[in-house]
Amino acid sequence: MTDRILRRQEVQQLVGLPRSTLYARIAAGEFPKSIKLGGPNSRSVGWRESVIQKWIEDQAEANHQHQSAA
Repeated sequence: MTDRILRRQEVQQLVGLPRSTLYARIAAGEFPKSIKLGGPNSRSVGWRESVIQKWIEDQAEANHQHQSAA
């Protein structure tokens, strides 16, 4: 199975975060690392779909555990 590469806008739609929050989480190390697309001078990045889906599942599980503990 081939893992799709998602660009920022698609990632934003999947995770439901605005661009500024997404970048803040990336900077804080709270979001999966992107992969560089294109050549050495390219600024294009993307994320593996499976990694983003796993992050979403992990966030949901952490939220569920937090609510159960309260």
